[in-house]
Amino acid sequence: MGLTEDDPGRSVLSQLVDSVKAIAELPECRNVFRKMYGNFVRRVKLLSPLFEELRDSDKELGEEEVEAFESLGEALCSAMELIKSVNQGSKLYQALERDKVIAKFHQMTVKIEAALSKIPYGNFDMSEEVCEQIELVHAQFKRAKEKMDTLDSQLEMDLVIAVRDKDADTAIIKRLSEKLHLRTINDLKQESLAFHELVIASGGDLGDQFEQMQALFKKLNDYVVTENPEIDSSERDKGTIKHRSPVIPDDFRCPISLELMKDPVIVSTGQTYERSCIQKWLDAGHKTCPKTQQTLLHTAITPNYVLKSLIALWCESNGVELPKKQGNKSKKPGCSVSDCDRASIDSLLEKLAKGSSDEQRAAAGELRLLAKRNADNRVCIADAGAIPLLVELLSSPDPRTQEHAVTALLNLSINESNKGAIVIAGAIPDIVEVLKNGSMEARENAAATLFSLSVVDENKVQIGAAGAIPALIKLLCEGTPRGKKDAATAIFNLSIYQGNKARAVRAGIVTPLMRLLKDAGSGMVDEALAILAILASHHEGKVAIAQAEAIPVLVEVIRTGFPRNRENAAAVLWSLCTGDLQQLKLARELGAEEALQELSENGTDRAKRKAGNVLELLQRIDDPASP
Repeated sequence: MGLTEDDPGRSVLSQLVDSVKAIAELPECRNVFRKMYGNFVRRVKLLSPLFEELRDSDKELGEEEVEAFESLGEALCSAMELIKSVNQGSKLYQALERDKVIAKFHQMTVKIEAALSKIPYGNFDMSEEVCEQIELVHAQFKRAKEKMDTLDSQLEMDLVIAVRDKDADTAIIKRLSEKLHLRTINDLKQESLAFHELVIASGGDLGDQFEQMQALFKKLNDYVVTENPEIDSSERDKGTIKHRSPVIPDDFRCPISLELMKDPVIVSTGQTYERSCIQKWLDAGHKTCPKTQQTLLHTAITPNYVLKSLIALWCESNGVELPKKQGNKSKKPGCSVSDCDRASIDSLLEKLAKGSSDEQRAAAGELRLLAKRNADNRVCIADAGAIPLLVELLSSPDPRTQEHAVTALLNLSINESNKGAIVIAGAIPDIVEVLKNGSMEARENAAATLFSLSVVDENKVQIGAAGAIPALIKLLCEGTPRGKKDAATAIFNLSIYQGNKARAVRAGIVTPLMRLLKDAGSGMVDEALAILAILASHHEGKVAIAQAEAIPVLVEVIRTGFPRNRENAAAVLWSLCTGDLQQLKLARELGAEEALQELSENGTDRAKRKAGNVLELLQRIDDPASP
């Protein structure tokens, strides 16, 4: 009996056919990952004949076979999301994050190859041609799994130089323009939209990448406008085009006034307007988006920083006077606000205090972005009284509002005077509560906030007493790579205070640190060693590290690690061996003497001192008469 429509075998095979078709129909990739993207899609397309032949056959799939195909289906769905994000995302961001993107491609390849390996091909009566094709594609996935793709060395070098050098050679920018497929003004417009969506999705928290992307974007924009302007020669006279006023791109005009935007902002539908125009519309009582006529989910407006930068670049390149905002009459003396004015901040605070849950979420999100943007905003937002209101929102039942609130406080805490205001507002217990029970993003940003506040020594005591350390250790164990680093940095800083060392040891910090230290792929070896070095100076820490059998790992790091890690490993080893003959003998049995001798000659100054101290201890084993 053949497969029926209700049969799970037919269903999963039909889904696989549809998945391959959807991947095959995606547009051609036009960025630096074009080659690996193309190879990946080509391999996936070769699977189609297998699924189609089995779907149309009379072969009934067993439970094990269905599970194997379901596993492959899950892998293909993940692959679909990856290649769509690569195709549609910001080209600049992906180029700067190239190692992560390449790693994702490799992970998908490994996942699909593993799923293919589970399929019992021998159980199927397939045609010879399909058998050969499946053997070919499986072999291709196996080969791809064994090696990690890389970008060409010239592109890698060009990206490094373009980011590092303020005045990078034009030839480098030209090559990047070609390889990133950012050749025309229209390409740059599309990139600016992708950039903007990325900023919003990340809550403005792109770190150093934001500045790097802006710098690269400006260089590419200057090059494109100068060398490759988008001009339709069939309609325009090339000889006279320079004497005409430049045509303002439609995307730069406010849909309401049709004028060049000076201060573009975004409403909840995603449309962008000139701030003053949309504010008048909203103040008149309208609850819809003027362009789309959709009902607004809320009336909060968010600055469109990327479009604002793009407009400024266009004005500069075309000799147009940069748009100037009207003077802020309500601006507080000594407070220069570049991306917002006091009236708009007060409006946001009003929504924080009295708005609906949607308005509170949106207002907290905008304050988060504004506080991230520059130092002036951080001063003005705090002066306006935002900190107590944001602290209240740390207890919000809405996870996104909580994320916005804790991240806004993180950004505000960059200002030294704001640290004290945040602590005075009673934020520490609430931040610790977010660290314990919030979403992963909120927990990570809570950890980063605690680190920022712990720079002030007296706050280290209060944060430790509030129960932060066990929660930070939990995040260190189960967080994302970024979350683990935030947790480790906070733990390290808090452990400078002697009382917190004991708290960390009693909360079980040594076990996860040893696990990270042994896993070179964790990317956390530096952090683990730095924390162990500071804990080893405390008696309880020393005992716990010794019980964790750290000596073999420490000796190996001293022998083969990076300079800073060798230094910290030597410091931990010295603490463990001082006054403990058993640990000292074990170190010698493991060949520590030779590694320490080399470190004492070629290490950092601190490493040389620590290595010398341990070598002296080792010499005393053979010379009991030594003091």
